[in-house]
Amino acid sequence: MGEEDYYLELCERPVHFEKATPVNCVFFDEANKQVFAVRSGGATGVVVKGPDDRSPISFRMEDKGEVKCIKFSLENKILAVQRTSKTVDFSNFIPDSSQLEYTQECKTKNANILGFCWTSSTEIVFITDQGIEFYQVLPEKRNLKLLKSQNINVNWYMYCPESAVILLSTTVLGNVLQPFYFRAGTMSKLPKFEIELPAAPKSTKLNLSERDIAMATIYGQLYVLFLRHHSRTSNSAGAEVVLYHLPREGACKKTHILKLSRTGKFALNVVDNLVVVHHQDTETSVIFDIKLRGESDGTVTFHHPVLPARSIQPYQIPMAGPASVTSQSPVPCKLYSSSWIVFQPDIIISASQGYLWNLQVKLQPIVNLLPDKGRLMDFLLQRKECKLVILSVCSQMLSEADRAALPVIATVFDKLSHEYKKYLDAEQSYMMAVEAGQSRSSPLLRRPARTQAVVDQSDMYTHVLSAFTEKKEMPHKFVIAVLMEYIRSLNQFQIPVQHYLHELVIKTLVQHNLFYMLHQFLQYHVLSDSKPLACLLLSLESFYPPAHQLSLDMLKRLSTANDEIVEVLLSKHQVLAALRFIRGIGGHDNISARKFLDAAKQTEDNMLFYTIFRFFEQRNQRLRGNPNFTPGEHCEEHVAFFKQVFGDQALMRPTTF
Repeated sequence: MGEEDYYLELCERPVHFEKATPVNCVFFDEANKQVFAVRSGGATGVVVKGPDDRSPISFRMEDKGEVKCIKFSLENKILAVQRTSKTVDFSNFIPDSSQLEYTQECKTKNANILGFCWTSSTEIVFITDQGIEFYQVLPEKRNLKLLKSQNINVNWYMYCPESAVILLSTTVLGNVLQPFYFRAGTMSKLPKFEIELPAAPKSTKLNLSERDIAMATIYGQLYVLFLRHHSRTSNSAGAEVVLYHLPREGACKKTHILKLSRTGKFALNVVDNLVVVHHQDTETSVIFDIKLRGESDGTVTFHHPVLPARSIQPYQIPMAGPASVTSQSPVPCKLYSSSWIVFQPDIIISASQGYLWNLQVKLQPIVNLLPDKGRLMDFLLQRKECKLVILSVCSQMLSEADRAALPVIATVFDKLSHEYKKYLDAEQSYMMAVEAGQSRSSPLLRRPARTQAVVDQSDMYTHVLSAFTEKKEMPHKFVIAVLMEYIRSLNQFQIPVQHYLHELVIKTLVQHNLFYMLHQFLQYHVLSDSKPLACLLLSLESFYPPAHQLSLDMLKRLSTANDEIVEVLLSKHQVLAALRFIRGIGGHDNISARKFLDAAKQTEDNMLFYTIFRFFEQRNQRLRGNPNFTPGEHCEEHVAFFKQVFGDQALMRPTTF
């Protein structure tokens, strides 16, 4: 398989840590995404590494027995270590504060601590088999204050740091899940919900395993993912992933089912809002996108993998060490190894090899794996780093080799315009709110984020359409049809079309001598009036004489003042056109000679300069009986330039009658 076939890869720069051995224990903290390597209970050192940490944190601890769990608070201010089932020890890592350890025992009698989670830099939750205890840590006093507790029988727990929700598995079967939400010193109990088990269990022992549950944020919403190994309906073979939507307000609902069509050992990740399901037996993965259209039964939407199953791209482990040693070739990494441990959202850890990777999605290979362009666009528009890939898809569907049909091109353009319009509307609402002074009264007012899915007209013009119109092999009718299709799409979504797109259409029409079509487009206002467009038409006069009048009509429709029309034309170096226009309205006796001579000189066209200079000499002769310029006209430098280029003898002599 070539590299273009793999759509999943491990990140280039993994976190490398000392691999797990009987002496070195490895722990992972999901909140800070840190790996702890604890040697000999900490006595010979603890090394902490995270994906963003420039330098690892190293320290030593007294060996007070086997470490069960170790985590820093957010911002690495306080270290918490659990060594027994009753207590958690704390050490401050705040500069100038006491280094002495302090200990907190769980409040509930006969309870065993299953683990703990930091919810902020000074707030921590103990989860015991009999409930949940929420504490505030007071580092300067070296003690803890109980904020709230709740008694409930707990089998196991799970924490989603992104949404600060802890999920507890309760009841004998373990399939009733109780969520708690933490925010700024408060603990809120959310409605509990039941996970439907595949079939009524015969026994009354724990049935729902922690291994089959994951929590992740997908498209800004929190979901509980349940890996159901056997479907509830006997006729459908294979496992499935059931998604329960867990809102802040209201009950948890089953909303999506991802059909895996196979059985065996699975693991789940979430990357770029995609659910990735790894299958160990076949050493492949599939991806699901819950925003893409699926089959719905009214309450639940069923999804199939977006793409055929593929392995993660083969990965070479770089050899560490001095350059002299690293001449050895890198070692291929064993993918889908049984020693892999997967954490949410996108982390894969190999404790036996000592690596932590982030899983990544590669978008470019997907372009060729998803032939339906409409579905491909729906998929790409939801991805973080999508703009360049979207533009490459647009270029590809307009290329000779992969040319798409016009209805397909129209669909793609409409999907892009829809996203673009959504952003423009949001931006407009924001600006109106700011002008109305709502930003002071509503602190929640935020400028809409411009995501990569916003492909605007300048992106399309620069990266796709201007290159497309220059392709000689393309039939011009197709080129014009594509340009008009894009303009139609913008108009349909009420997006003002930028003049450079109209200019592109006109240039293409002129190139192929399709003046009749140009005339029709202007007559029926297919091309919107604009000053730059009027100037372009004026410049076409030598090819197509009616363009002059079409241009002036357009400027008049734009109710442009005459002197402004002259300024526009001069700024576009249309000096002769400006002069013709002024003569057409009879204002040529009052215009500034210097302004026109300046503009003519800037064009660096000596013959044009000669023509303009001669015109004003003749005007001077007609009005004053002398071709020379008066000092008040400030044209001395232009007279000097004329003499330098054409010689004194070229100056007009006064005619005497």
